[in-house]
Amino acid sequence: MTGFRLALSTVCALALAGGPPLARDRGAIRGRVQFTAPMPMIEHRPAVGDLGGTRAQAIDRRQSVVYLDSVPQPAFYELKTQHLRMDQRDERFDPRVLAITVGSTVDFPNSDTKFHNVFSLSRANKFDLGRYPPGKTGSVKFDKPGIVRVFCDIHSHMNAFILVFNHRFFDVTDADGRYHIDNIPPGTYNVIAWNEGLASEPRSASVPDGGSTELDFQLR
Repeated sequence: MTGFRLALSTVCALALAGGPPLARDRGAIRGRVQFTAPMPMIEHRPAVGDLGGTRAQAIDRRQSVVYLDSVPQPAFYELKTQHLRMDQRDERFDPRVLAITVGSTVDFPNSDTKFHNVFSLSRANKFDLGRYPPGKTGSVKFDKPGIVRVFCDIHSHMNAFILVFNHRFFDVTDADGRYHIDNIPPGTYNVIAWNEGLASEPRSASVPDGGSTELDFQLR
């Protein structure tokens, strides 16, 4: 009975004090990636597989990835994986840029009206799904971090990027170039903005308890 009263009094005291001590609140880094000059819109280049095909649309290269260069990982940390898709439509990969965590799977459905192929020669994640017809889907699991450049061997103008991270602190910019990385433990980090093989110099950003930090990038 005495033990129960002691436990009850402890619970009441914690309730009056606002509860047990909590871990520090997490924060966020947000901002915008801009370019000092308009990003090039790459025109279609003829390929062997273009017989009777339509002219592919120009490529918008403004989509960027912003990420923390390194982050502390607690012991026995389990990274959440994803299952995403990169479509093949109108002789383009859509989206053109994906950012995923290690161990995630990406589907490559062929939503076009012709055969496509999906392959990569990237050192970290080399693969070749072969050629497959409309309506079919190939899938790849990405087990190593790194930048994976994706191609179609039938249509030489088709290419895309998949950035594979061993942490979850990254974001792909929206149409206006804005990003938001949340749930970051308080601390100081190096942040990098990447766009089609071009990476900014690391920028230092301090994340306060439960607050957010603004950090903009200018890429040339």
